[in-house]
Amino acid sequence: MSTETKPAASGPSAPATAPAGRSVADRLLQAVLTQRIVLLVVLIVLVVGVLMTMGANGYLTADYDTDYLSAALIDAVPLALLGLAQLVVIVSGRGGIDLSVGAIVSLVGMLFGFAYGQWGWPLWISVIYAMIAGGVLGAVNGLLVARIGFPALIATLATYYAYKSIALVINGQKPINSPEIQDLYSLTSSTSIPVIGDYVPDVPLGVFTFLLPVLVVLWLVLARGTYGRRLYAIGTNDVAARHAGVNVAGTRMRAYIISGVLSGLVAVYVTAQFASARPDAGTSGSGMALPAITIAVLGGVAITGGIGRIAGVVLATVLIVWLNAGIILAFTGNAGTQFQLLALGVVLILAALLNGLTQRRYGGAR
Repeated sequence: MSTETKPAASGPSAPATAPAGRSVADRLLQAVLTQRIVLLVVLIVLVVGVLMTMGANGYLTADYDTDYLSAALIDAVPLALLGLAQLVVIVSGRGGIDLSVGAIVSLVGMLFGFAYGQWGWPLWISVIYAMIAGGVLGAVNGLLVARIGFPALIATLATYYAYKSIALVINGQKPINSPEIQDLYSLTSSTSIPVIGDYVPDVPLGVFTFLLPVLVVLWLVLARGTYGRRLYAIGTNDVAARHAGVNVAGTRMRAYIISGVLSGLVAVYVTAQFASARPDAGTSGSGMALPAITIAVLGGVAITGGIGRIAGVVLATVLIVWLNAGIILAFTGNAGTQFQLLALGVVLILAALLNGLTQRRYGGAR
């Protein structure tokens, strides 16, 4: 029997080997930094624990309890979906990013409002129409980035302005709030979980009808499908992927189409949430693109491409949503909204710094 010792694996995916004599604190730090899921779980526990303590001691304007946390998940659905959209395009590499997702939400929301609220189309056909429309708008981004070679930042910024303006003028800057559209609010109402509903708070219906199906499909595509392997390959090294026979341009273009489809689905959800198809649904305030990018980066998606996990994006969404929910209770009026934006900016910077530190010290987070 051979006693030959195999060499240790190397490269970004290889686990870091802890040299002898390292302190326990350093080992714990490495574990937290290299396992983004662990880090996010720790941060969620800390944020919830601190805010619950503040609420119990009267520092918040209302109770920060499990019922409140569950109700806040209504905002997690669109943010998670757009965070997943950013995951797909960022993983594709070459500076992949989609700044137009908010504008796509606005424009597709108006198209969905016309189809279901004014033209009398059945709901299921209108939803499919919205997803197809989002895919077409995403394909324009993909054509500019993957086929023509525009930098993603410039291409999606240009389409952001184009889609935003069309959404505003398509109905004279007026929302569509017909009775059919208003009745869609029930799609986002809270519902009791079967069997254990008496023991846990009600959960927004959109978690089950919008988010979970997308998570399953996207996990199958990225983690179990050939497209996922090609996507991560071109994000890691598109030259090597091309030599291996991967259609780099086609794979990258499909990433932007997927982003557009997810944005179209968000448009349907946001329309139901606000019982109105609004021309500024995805672009008002700071828009939806910044939170989505923040969530993706915080969730461990490497801005250089090739690295990113669905679970990280979902946990990062929960962290941001529950943090924002606590800020609203700590600061009343417009101050709460401004502090939410401040927190978002701080989290984005810290997440980027954390990703860089992890890459330098341990070869990347998993």
